[in-house]
Formats: sequence, C-alpha cells, structure tokens
Amino acid sequence: MAGILAVAQTAEVATGTSKKTLLQLVAAANHRVKVKEISISFDGTSNTAAPILVEVLKQTDAGTMSSLTPVKIDEDGDETLQTTAQHTATAEPSSGNVNMREQVHPQGGYTWQAPFGGELVINGGDRLGIAVTAGADVNAVARMIFEE
Repeated sequence: MAGILAVAQTAEVATGTSKKTLLQLVAAANHRVKVKEISISFDGTSNTAAPILVEVLKQTDAGTMSSLTPVKIDEDGDETLQTTAQHTATAEPSSGNVNMREQVHPQGGYTWQAPFGGELVINGGDRLGIAVTAGADVNAVARMIFEE
C-alpha cells in the first residue's frame, strides 16, 4: 500500500423501501484496499419514523449501478487511484458476508471510524457495499474513506 487516502461519496440517493445498495467500492485485481471510515446520513423529517437498517457487506458482483469516481484526499501525489466505485443500485448485487449492521434513525446518520490497525480490508478484485432497507423513502448520502 502506498498510503494514498481517497474518498468515494454519493450525492443524495433516494432509499426506496426495499434493500438498496447506495455505494460499492471495487478493489483492483491483486490490490488490497483498507477502508478507514464509513458514513451515512439521511434527510427524513418524521421523528416517529422507524429506523433504517444499514448494512456494510461484501458483495460478490456488481449488480446494476452507475459509475462513481473516487477522489484522492491529498491531491499532491502523482499516483493514479486503482480503486473504482459505483452507486445507486437499480438491480441489487449478490450479498456476501455482512461486516456491520446498524439501525439508524432517518433523521440522523452514522459514522464508523476504524480503530488503528482495525480497518476493513477489501482483497484484490473484491467489493464492499453500503446497503439500506428503509420503511419509508428518504434521501441518503453515503461515504467511504479508504487507503490504497
């Protein structure tokens, strides 16, 4: 790893009311990625709304999504990011192991920051997604900060 920090983040995405992947990171072949932070926030307006299930999970394929370009946090280096990203699934990818599962109120958000040495590792060629299941449609913004 070259220690390059980068971020992949969505614009506002409508959650819908069935499971939806908002963001997926794809590690390049033979190139591991360390995820250092995962964040999601919602713009719900009802204080009595049911919590939204947020899952951070391995995904075994791409599903059908739109391309998203991660950006380097420190833009001074000449290196090119190898990791790619996708957002807003219209056909869900196949789910693998769930790394984290949280219930988050739709008026709030959730941020996970890796403890030192405790980053989530995406092996070369593998995928990690943030998926939500909401009882009512709200908008969400999802973000992953990672190191190559």
